[in-house]
Amino acid sequence: MKLNRRLFIKSSLGAGVLATAQGCLSAGPRKTSLAQLDKAAAAPVLKIPSVKSPVKIASIELLRGRRNYFVRTRSTDGAVGVAVTNGRAAYLYPILQQLVIPYFIGKDARDLESLIDGVYVYRSNYKLSGLALWCCVAWVEFSLLDLLGKMEGKPVGELLGGVVRREIPIYVASGNRHTTPQQEVDVLAKHIEQNGAKAIKFKVGGRMSNNADSMPGRSEGLIRIVRKALGDKITIYADANGSYDCRKGTEIGKLMQDHNIDMFEEPCPFDHLEQTRCVADALSIPISGGEQETSLRRFRWMVHNNAVQVVQPDLHYNGGFIRAIRVARMAAEAGMSVIPHMSGGGVGYVDVLHFASCTPNIGDFHEYKGGLARTGPWYDPPLRLKNGAINVPTGPGLGITADADILRDAKVIE
Repeated sequence: MKLNRRLFIKSSLGAGVLATAQGCLSAGPRKTSLAQLDKAAAAPVLKIPSVKSPVKIASIELLRGRRNYFVRTRSTDGAVGVAVTNGRAAYLYPILQQLVIPYFIGKDARDLESLIDGVYVYRSNYKLSGLALWCCVAWVEFSLLDLLGKMEGKPVGELLGGVVRREIPIYVASGNRHTTPQQEVDVLAKHIEQNGAKAIKFKVGGRMSNNADSMPGRSEGLIRIVRKALGDKITIYADANGSYDCRKGTEIGKLMQDHNIDMFEEPCPFDHLEQTRCVADALSIPISGGEQETSLRRFRWMVHNNAVQVVQPDLHYNGGFIRAIRVARMAAEAGMSVIPHMSGGGVGYVDVLHFASCTPNIGDFHEYKGGLARTGPWYDPPLRLKNGAINVPTGPGLGITADADILRDAKVIE
């Protein structure tokens, strides 16, 4: 019988027994004060020592190419930064253009950390809050980091604390909910063979479905066969996308524990934090969550209350690299790891590569949804998937090469 880490810590065995058992608990979360979390999150992030003069932001534009949307920033002295958005730019652009871009114009890009905070209250943007606002802020931040990185001649990871790893192991997620258990195992095995991945993720539940499965018995059937089918050397994650309440999530989680699943993602609706904590309290399997969270204060609650053991900010949804690093630092203070969510396909995996390159408490594997053959050649050096890992771009900024010509035929959206 596995010992529930949370219940053990809360038990009356006392500090002496806890210290004796520290060897088996050291890799797990630890209790921290709110003051410690606040201090960790408040520490400066951005490092641009070579840029001594103000970098006044002259323009910020949204462009659309054949497959992607881009944000392009220019400074008054001619520096340019370009970032790729996720697909939500197709309908969020009025917020970007009316409520986000105007705030940044004329500001000093070196003050990016304070600008990220300032845009939140500009024109009462805090009343929007949520994904719609913070995606737009993230895209501007990405492009400004690209601009500053080019001025410094360094990849964004160096601007955000320093690169500590240059290859990022991936996991491949199938995204299926309408395959039979055996069909899904076959799909996962094919992903492993094609990508050399050492980790995979499959879906359980019906997606925000109030305990309903996508097909009768599918989730339980898949959980029972996937470990035996894929073997002990593969790391296996399962994602419920908020399908369950505490009772059902705990039932499914215990089945995962019995069949050696390595992580249970978002068992309960993303905004029902008490239910998520309820599941975590009942299980020893790590619970992950936070992909749709946009409040640093709620991340703080999740970490402080050990509602999750793996924290998953989305670099777009949560407002960019700087805010995600603040979340990661709170998680690190509590002994937790971070596995960022990746919103959409396109070049989202590259954003994750940069973040993982400079985050000390990053998790073991990170999401990849394909697209490397098309977008990998854009970067310096070209990106390669080898032995289940992708190299991090080392070129300045986001690493897109000058000859990539990604804006060819792109048109400005007025």
